Amino acid sequence: MAKDDQWITVQEAARRLGVKEDAIRKRMQRGTLKHEKDPKDGRVYVYLDATQDGSQDASQDTAEDASYDALVETLSDQVSYLKAVIQTRDRELEARTEELRRKDHIIAALTERIPELEPASERRESPESAARVSDTVVAEPRSATEEQQEPTSRPQEEQRSWWRRVFGG
Repeated sequence: MAKDDQWITVQEAARRLGVKEDAIRKRMQRGTLKHEKDPKDGRVYVYLDATQDGSQDASQDTAEDASYDALVETLSDQVSYLKAVIQTRDRELEARTEELRRKDHIIAALTERIPELEPASERRESPESAARVSDTVVAEPRSATEEQQEPTSRPQEEQRSWWRRVFGG
């Protein structure tokens, strides 16, 4: 490759155009600047003709840099928002987990108490027997229908509570 005034290094092209070296490399990737690599020393040279000045390219790079900065800022805001959402969800999950632990503890405590509960008495006292005082029955007036409904002597099966008859207890 013949080096003349038109072939310059990336650093020199950046200085002449008033942009950063990364901007020159980006232009080379896009194909807007001709470039060649020297096979002897491996350096990259950029072709600039005499009519190229940095004003048009610089304005294009400035616009690209501004849009890039805006994109970075937008993405940064979105990342911040998503981090806040995740933190909120984590706190809610921890609160729900703790609530479930408390409920499990309460259920376990109640389950342990079930055998401790006394069974219901065989026969509840009727209002009639509650009125007895030391083997003396205080007579209360009863209607004829009440006397028919309540036989004086019940068989053993009828004296048990209904749930013992149903469940065999």
